[in-house]
Amino acid sequence: MSDQEIGLEAHHLFDKAQTVDPEVRAHVYSLVTALGGTEADEAGSYVLGDDALACLRDLKRWLKLYDEKNNRLDVARCLAEANLVNGDLLPILAAWTEDSNNNRAKARLALACLELLVPLTWPLEHAGGMTVNHHRHTPYIQQAHVRYKAGTLCYGRASILRTIVRIGLPSIATSKDDRTSRDEGIIKLMLYFFRNISIITPLPNLPSQGLDDEISRSATIEAFRQQDVFALLLTMCSNMGEDFNLQDVIVLEIIFNLIKGVNVEKLFMNEEQRKIQKTTELKDVLGKERAMHRDYAKIAPTRHGRFGTMIWVKREDEKVSAISGQDNLKDGRNSLLKMDKSKKWSKPQQRRKDLDHSIYDFDHSVPLTADASELLRNFVEEFLDSGFNPLFTHLRKAIEREADRLLDINYRQFFYTVSWFLQAEKCRRARQEKDRKNQKVQTDFEAESYGLVAAVLNQETFITLNRYMQTSFDNKEWQDLNASMRCFTQILLTVQEMAQSSLEEDQEIADNIQNRIFYEETTHDRIVNILKGYKDQGFGYLDACTELSHVFLRMLERYSKENADLQIRSRRRARRKKKEQQTTQNGENEEADDDDDDVRSENEDIAEAAQVSRERKFDFTRFAAKFTSQSSVNTLVAFTAFYRDLSIDQLKRAHRFFYRVAFKQELAVLLFRVDIIALFYQLIKGPEGLDRSNAMYKEWDELVRQVLKKMFKKLEQRPELIVEMLFSKIRATLYYLEYGHERQTVSSTRTPAELEVKAAPDRDVNEQIGIVVAALLKDDKESFVRWVLETIAKAADERKAWDAEATARRELSGIATEPHEETTAAEKGDDKPGPKAPSIVIRPPTDEIRTATFKDAKLKLLMTLSGFERSGGEEKADATWIMPSAVSSTSLEELHITIEKYLGTMWTDPSGQEPENFLRRVKTTTAAAYAEDGEQEPRRDAFIDDSEGSDDLQDFMFPDNVRSKSDALTQLKKKHKKPKLRTKNNVEPLAEDELDERRKAREQAALDRRRKIKSELYIRDSDEEMDEEENRAFFAREEENRRKQAQRVMAALSLGRTEEGAATKKEKKRKSESIEEGNEKRRRRNDSEDERMSGIEDEIEMMEAESASSPRHRAATSDDELDIEDTPLSSQSQASNAGSGKDVALREIAPPRLNSSAMAKGQEADDRDDSDDELPVLASQRRRVRAGFILDDSDED
Repeated sequence: MSDQEIGLEAHHLFDKAQTVDPEVRAHVYSLVTALGGTEADEAGSYVLGDDALACLRDLKRWLKLYDEKNNRLDVARCLAEANLVNGDLLPILAAWTEDSNNNRAKARLALACLELLVPLTWPLEHAGGMTVNHHRHTPYIQQAHVRYKAGTLCYGRASILRTIVRIGLPSIATSKDDRTSRDEGIIKLMLYFFRNISIITPLPNLPSQGLDDEISRSATIEAFRQQDVFALLLTMCSNMGEDFNLQDVIVLEIIFNLIKGVNVEKLFMNEEQRKIQKTTELKDVLGKERAMHRDYAKIAPTRHGRFGTMIWVKREDEKVSAISGQDNLKDGRNSLLKMDKSKKWSKPQQRRKDLDHSIYDFDHSVPLTADASELLRNFVEEFLDSGFNPLFTHLRKAIEREADRLLDINYRQFFYTVSWFLQAEKCRRARQEKDRKNQKVQTDFEAESYGLVAAVLNQETFITLNRYMQTSFDNKEWQDLNASMRCFTQILLTVQEMAQSSLEEDQEIADNIQNRIFYEETTHDRIVNILKGYKDQGFGYLDACTELSHVFLRMLERYSKENADLQIRSRRRARRKKKEQQTTQNGENEEADDDDDDVRSENEDIAEAAQVSRERKFDFTRFAAKFTSQSSVNTLVAFTAFYRDLSIDQLKRAHRFFYRVAFKQELAVLLFRVDIIALFYQLIKGPEGLDRSNAMYKEWDELVRQVLKKMFKKLEQRPELIVEMLFSKIRATLYYLEYGHERQTVSSTRTPAELEVKAAPDRDVNEQIGIVVAALLKDDKESFVRWVLETIAKAADERKAWDAEATARRELSGIATEPHEETTAAEKGDDKPGPKAPSIVIRPPTDEIRTATFKDAKLKLLMTLSGFERSGGEEKADATWIMPSAVSSTSLEELHITIEKYLGTMWTDPSGQEPENFLRRVKTTTAAAYAEDGEQEPRRDAFIDDSEGSDDLQDFMFPDNVRSKSDALTQLKKKHKKPKLRTKNNVEPLAEDELDERRKAREQAALDRRRKIKSELYIRDSDEEMDEEENRAFFAREEENRRKQAQRVMAALSLGRTEEGAATKKEKKRKSESIEEGNEKRRRRNDSEDERMSGIEDEIEMMEAESASSPRHRAATSDDELDIEDTPLSSQSQASNAGSGKDVALREIAPPRLNSSAMAKGQEADDRDDSDDELPVLASQRRRVRAGFILDDSDED
């Protein structure tokens, strides 16, 4: 053993007899002795024992059966003390030269040595579950590992690493299909040894052995390059997934241990840049030293101060504190600072892992020599060109399926390695761009695509990364979260570079990636929560989370400005369904109830576990407000506290955040806290402040000055704010502290649902009022009904008085009219006989009734049926109800009698149903909603005729000026063409009165024409609302009405059925002729009697066609039949189905939802009625059907 090893043994605290069982030590030492030894000659060559191979195998059994089985380290300790690796194994490997490759005995010895080297160099780390034996032997074995690595890398007579590569080459050269388990084991042993060598580093908590340079990262990189380890790794990475499957994790660990802690920017510097960087770093260090001497010179003792000094400093309440030192005599501020430094607070420390000494830590920077940097940069460039995509694609797939070979630490290594190589790719591109500019290369070269790193820029990687980030955050695995945050940051920066690329393909990919990343609101919330959740996870974690939030916020702000319509998806847990009330009736089957309960319980569980997703427009201001919280400020304050060690980019990162909080979000009050203000002041004014020569000093100086200016202004306005400077700010009082008053919030009351009475035959307005009154009485709201009754009575008296006054005024003026003419004029709202009656404003007497007029749907329905209207037609809580002038006093008296009748005798249904069953909600979708989407399709239940005998058909007519988008521009041009007035040949232009009369005539003609259009738009299918008895009663009444209307209907419809064979060819021809005749009659508008008869014929034809309007037939009705013909749609259906030979029962016609093109065609037909051209008659044509789907003309546009 060497003198150094002997000294190490001498200083060990434990005697050999006390640390290891003497029998175990004797057995192990005897095997090491029998293995071989060094000759005593000058050459000192190693000589093997008689049975060296058996000795190596016995040592392997001792390690496996004693140490591993008993969870001890005794055999490994004995082998370290016996210097087996450096004294025996390495000489045996060196003896196997390249000339003796065919020597099978030496090859077997070399493989046996490798089988011992792997467990002897396996990394050890303090972890949970360690025994006393582990704690006793681990420090010694860790120091032995340092000697093993030094001997392996610096063995003078041979290249040990190349020899290890030669051991595995035969197995590597064998194809994957032909490899045996032994070949796979040899490859794994070789890679594990390289992994162990790359991991071994001198630990700071153990005494140094003077081998730091021999086992440094630079020495490892140079040895790996010179002894072909890098070439082996590149070969395996580029063929990962093809020739190698199970080796990906071990290769990842080797690469991770080679690159962790290496500064990527320095790695890709050339020699000149590296010199400048070293000069700059030296200048910064000297500047810090000068500043330290300058601060010390202010308080340094003089040559005349021969005696010590102790002074008392007076504090509040006549208390004093003793401070020693003459420097306290010069400045009172320095005395207070020294008092602060003397204070001690034993803050309770939480138990956490010692991350600083972990072999998997990647936050500590590792310096490299110039040669090592050059070699590593070459390896990185070759790896990016050939091995990046295959390796990380294979690893990502293994992570997705959670392969057994993956350990928890491998996830962290994967994401950190990805982030490191993405940063390396970015630095390489920046260096290449700079070299091209310096060398003045042609500028029209084709930029390189980002396909070299495309394996980690796909959706699968984003899903894996987001899941791992959330899991690490939830489980508080801070180092794992640190690695994933670095990976996410580098992905964002890479995507940002891709967006600025000159290749259009890269730009499209970058836009797609940004859209996917920013689409999920859970990603936004995760970034905010990570920033808020910092506590004491270390500076590396703090740097990673602040950088991620800074990059994410800036990129999202830029992307949201470029994409104003950015949509994001928010996810939330679905609310648990309310448990349905169980109604058990007498005689119900209990087993059926149990089955229903089981189904209901299962549905509730599914609904509880499901997530509801919805999209909404992204608001960046709302998202940025999440960052401006006190927790986020605390994180950045903790980061800024390291300002003396921060780089320019890190200082800029903190500066931008505080600027956003104070000025962009206008929440500077978050910074008004004593410790934050003290930190800002110290950063600028000192002592030990930011160097004035720093590039960020001026920006920080201006920021601090503006923040202090705001603070003093707030203190002048509200002096009590100084008390709040001692505490953190909470969201509840933040607005008040900033603006001096509480936030004014206006709560908008939701408009309640509108009700209507279900339509039924012979159900007039009086019966509808009775139903509503009965429903109110059932709800114990008789007071509301009586208030309506009293209001109608007062309105009737007021309207009577006004009528009397108006009559007297007309008599005095000589224009008295007959009483029945007055009533008619008042009902029609005609202002020619005299002024209209003023509207009567309804004023509820109590707040309860005022609230009910807005919230109680039944009361609102009663008021609407009684003739009340809202002022302005707006649905607001403070909307005023009025009695319009169109309602006469006679109508009010009739309403009063009707309500009073049903108030005394409540309306009841003959079948015994409750009044609420006859009420339903009014659907809110209107034609205006479709118009917003560019459609012209009216709502199915937009028009419901409750009274068949009503003369007010204005609301039930076909929509005016319905046209599609295709002819909108043409119609607009026609509209803007003004008619030219002829003034030649002394022809005078028409007078205003004549023009007005012609305009009214045209409007009246258009009104009459629309009234005659019978469209399926306004026919509603109400089969589901009536049972069979009601249907029979309905058809019976319809049959009676038809008999009264015309004898022709009686012949066509007998007991609700059509005669067989009615639809013959002759009848079709007659219908076609009637259609042409009807069109011709409509063109001759001066003959009003013909128009009236044509309208009657159209109505009769529609009734005849009701028998053919079954659901199956309606589904097959062609939209093309709406183009020109003014005959009803139902008539066309009847014509197409004529001659079927089947009796079809009558039923209501359900309106199909018409598209905008069909409505436009209907409008074009109306426009063509005004022309003199003859309209062709369209024959009935069958609907085109493909694969069971009906094809409209709009489908082919």
